[in-house]
Amino acid sequence: MSDLRELYQTVILDHNRSPRNFGPLPQANRSADGYNPLCGDRIRVMLDVEDDVVQDLRFEGSGCAISTASASLMTQAVKGKSLSDVLKLFDGFHEMVTADATNDVDASHLGKLAVFAGVREFPMRVKCATLAWHTLKNAIDDAGAVAKTE
Repeated sequence: MSDLRELYQTVILDHNRSPRNFGPLPQANRSADGYNPLCGDRIRVMLDVEDDVVQDLRFEGSGCAISTASASLMTQAVKGKSLSDVLKLFDGFHEMVTADATNDVDASHLGKLAVFAGVREFPMRVKCATLAWHTLKNAIDDAGAVAKTE
C-alpha cells in the first residue's frame, strides 16, 4: 500500500471515529443544511462570523466515514480564516477532488486536506467529500437552500 493511501485511510478513520468540532454552536450567526441523496449523508454547518472572519464553526449530522472526516477536517482548516480565504480554500479543495484522476494535482497548499486527493479516483465518493464544503459555502453565501451534491 502506498504511503499516501495509508495516510488517507488513517486520517479518514481518525476523523470519522473522533470528529473535531462536532456538535451545536449556540452563538452561530450563519448556518446551512446539506444532503447527499445518493447515500443519505445529512449535515448542518454552523458558523460564528465576526468582521468577515470565521471565529468558530461546528457541524452536526450523520454520514459515511468520508463525509464525516471531510467535515471534521474542513472545520479545522477554516477556523480563524477570513471568508475570502475560506472561499479560496473551497475552490482549491473542490478542484483537487474533481480533477481528472490521471493528472497530477498540486495539493500542497491544502495541508491535511490533501489526503482527499485520492477521492477523485472514486467519482461516487467525491460527493461524500464535498457535501460539507458545499454546505459551508451555502452558509457563507446565506443561500437559504439545502446544499446538495447533485
